[in-house]
Amino acid sequence: MKKLSSSLLLAISVLFGNVALADVATGTDANDVILAGYDTVAYHTEGRPVKGEADITALYNGAIYRFASKKNRDLFTANPASYAPAYGGFCAYGAALGKKFLVDGKAFEVVDGQLYVNKNLSVYKVWKKDVAGNISKADRQWPNIKDVAADDL
Repeated sequence: MKKLSSSLLLAISVLFGNVALADVATGTDANDVILAGYDTVAYHTEGRPVKGEADITALYNGAIYRFASKKNRDLFTANPASYAPAYGGFCAYGAALGKKFLVDGKAFEVVDGQLYVNKNLSVYKVWKKDVAGNISKADRQWPNIKDVAADDL
């Protein structure tokens, strides 16, 4: 049998490597889309959830981010860490409890330039009662749960 060429190997690794882009530290859906498809930059610049477009995307930490505009995508790619959500895009209140929950993208708050998202508006209301305390708890919990699958918590 002939050796596979390096370009063929690269093509195979790209094709099959994309099957599971995201890892357990990133809160993505089955298609590796984070934040339920909402534009992470818009949370910061518009102060509201804005749905991103499927054809305006960027990849960061194994997650596909969608954007409402190319301008927002370009802002993100210039400095993704400043726009990426805390706790890999998992629910901030869940992280405070040592759990990982996916989010609906509608419940959020930017605190000191950091985006925090919550599972939904009901959970956000509970988180909001003690934002600083919940962030402190989540910051302590995150290193212990970051690399653990949500179902194992």
